[in-house]
Amino acid sequence: MIALTNDSATELWRDAVAVVVEQGAASAPRGLSTREVVDVHLELTSPRRRLVCAPPVRVINAAFAVAETVWILAGVDDGWIYTYNQRLRQFADDHVLRGAYGPRLRAWAGRIDQLDQARRLLLDDPESRRAVVQLWDPLRDHKGNKDVPCTLGWQFILRDGRLDLHTTMRSQDLWLGFCYDLFTDTVLHELMASWVGAELGTYHHHVMSLHLYDEHLPAAQDLLTGLAVRPSPVMPQLSVPWQDFDTLLQAVIEDRDLDHPGWAKAAAVMRSYRIRRGGDHDDAYRLAHATGGPLGEALLAWYEHLDRAAQHLPDPIPESDRP
Repeated sequence: MIALTNDSATELWRDAVAVVVEQGAASAPRGLSTREVVDVHLELTSPRRRLVCAPPVRVINAAFAVAETVWILAGVDDGWIYTYNQRLRQFADDHVLRGAYGPRLRAWAGRIDQLDQARRLLLDDPESRRAVVQLWDPLRDHKGNKDVPCTLGWQFILRDGRLDLHTTMRSQDLWLGFCYDLFTDTVLHELMASWVGAELGTYHHHVMSLHLYDEHLPAAQDLLTGLAVRPSPVMPQLSVPWQDFDTLLQAVIEDRDLDHPGWAKAAAVMRSYRIRRGGDHDDAYRLAHATGGPLGEALLAWYEHLDRAAQHLPDPIPESDRP
């Protein structure tokens, strides 16, 4: 087993990229060439330092990171998610992502809220080993749908007043998927810790196949040859009482006013991105700038990346980051 630990998501990701580049073996499931390592355990000791951002080599769409998190936690598979990531459409069957986590999390078989069940279990028996959320469903996931879950499930472990979250992945694309999965998973972790009155512990990410697609190997090499990776900042606090949680998520989705500072910033980056998609790049930029903090800054970096790509210009590497 390969084990890596860090208190910063960006640095943990960089360390994992190095392992795959240096130790990975060729593998091509479905004919798609990758470099892969198997049986990997990644630990993030400060889950609120969740934002992976290493411009100019790897810039993530902060609006999509937030939107996907809200989409999953709200328990929906609605098509509004495509506003934030058009590439998801290629994995849909009849316009629906059949592997969407949300309905499995909040309404398994149409009726079981696994998130609430895990919360209740930990409140009733803090040392329970049964606080498990199952995402893989053999009845659905062996039907040949384009989209099947990469995450098998989550397990919450509460010991000595600290809540750890263990995520088990059958497969993890390190360049694209990991950055967004880690964001969502650690928000879930933070929320559950608040609901059960526990200290936020360590986030554990267990992966059977951790890989880079060949198309991302050149960028991975650039990351490892001289780019100065900056530690991830601590994100704003997102805890909210359980009884208010679904109302808050719906307010984010509907872009209504919020009095929660952390979630208000999350909603603002989603709003900014929708404005940009509507064609008003200047207003989108101004809102992202006004939002500030880690999410606003990450969104600005994404906009700069998109603008340079539209002009067919490479992302510049700052002089201080050159080898």
